[in-house]
Amino acid sequence: MARLLFGGILTLLVLSITACSSLVLIPTYELVFKAVSMQLEQAQQELEQKLDLDFEGFTIEHLVINQQQALTIENLPGYHVEGVYDLKVKLPSRQITQTHNHFNIYLQIQKEGKSWRLLIPEKSGENQPLVWRGYLII
Repeated sequence: MARLLFGGILTLLVLSITACSSLVLIPTYELVFKAVSMQLEQAQQELEQKLDLDFEGFTIEHLVINQQQALTIENLPGYHVEGVYDLKVKLPSRQITQTHNHFNIYLQIQKEGKSWRLLIPEKSGENQPLVWRGYLII
């Protein structure tokens, strides 16, 4: 009887260790929010330079994740995440509100499993493979 009990406990211990080691990390709401903010900051900086605009900042509200799809990008696990958000852009003379903006981002967890990157696909040329630019999400 003691042997059977010991065997059962040992089996449960092995199963719990195995389950912990195969833990899958998925992007959190906060991570997606930061990634969308990073993408908007980049777009804002480009617009400021090209159009000589003076943005005073923006606010993201009501971000909703509609879909998360697991995939592999350059041999590391990643996610394609889609959803919508509302945006308030502050300009010197007024504030603009846009509702139901669509976002479409790629996120990748790094090898050590502690940090994520926002990946932006770029086509390097016709008939060329996709090139990914990565930005550490802090």
